[in-house]
Amino acid sequence: MLFMELAKKRYSVRSYRNIPVEEEKLRQILEAGRIAPSAVNFQPLYFIVVREPELKKRVAATYRRDWIQQAPAIIVVCGDHSKSWRRADGKDHCDIDAAIAIDHMTLAAVELGLGTCWVCAFNSTDCHTVLNLPAHIETIALLPLGYPADEPDPERHAARRKKMEEMICWDGFNK
Repeated sequence: MLFMELAKKRYSVRSYRNIPVEEEKLRQILEAGRIAPSAVNFQPLYFIVVREPELKKRVAATYRRDWIQQAPAIIVVCGDHSKSWRRADGKDHCDIDAAIAIDHMTLAAVELGLGTCWVCAFNSTDCHTVLNLPAHIETIALLPLGYPADEPDPERHAARRKKMEEMICWDGFNK
């Protein structure tokens, strides 16, 4: 699949079929996250794969939306801020590294016929407790994963995205 085709096919999946994700596909998606670039190659991320039904239910409860429980798996993306690179002005790149890895995993999932939804509006403290994580590890995002139960509107980008001329500046900011 060509990249633009893949990027346009991706959408936030909030309805999943009751089909388990094959181990090989799951490993390919995790590999896409593993090989994603990180600032100064510090690689401060961890991916916790949650498939066990009771644990998945508890992790899903940190988001409080019923649809997430339909996903056969949830990848909890975590970061260790003590291992992430900081710019001279102090900007921590852990969340940026996580965003890059999540995008890689999201696109890999689409290529394999799976879907995801990037979830950040969850209770990070509760998720941290549910997973019994060490204090220095932060839960950054939830990535529910499974076979989509619906299809996206193929024309959604024309209606829902800004036009290029609204976003692009050449040789300086001119908006």
